[in-house]
Amino acid sequence: MIQFTVPEYHNPNKHYTQVHAVFDEEGNILPLSIQYEDEELAVDRITDIRPAASLKSGGAGIRYTCYIAGRLTYLFLEETRWFFEPA
Repeated sequence: MIQFTVPEYHNPNKHYTQVHAVFDEEGNILPLSIQYEDEELAVDRITDIRPAASLKSGGAGIRYTCYIAGRLTYLFLEETRWFFEPA
């Protein structure tokens, strides 16, 4: 039997997280809060939404430039998973 092993890729800038989001009537996804170290942090403000690649941590998807807990953060929706990285 052939077994394939995939190396574990770890990047300290890429943090997968649980996100609470809503769909508006036009089908747009808007994140409301993220889970970080057993805390739920609200998305204070979204300033930009666009398709983009993450240059720090790799990956691509829809990038939400937003403020979470008063800090500028990039929140990415990469296919079906969310991750964030410090701006």
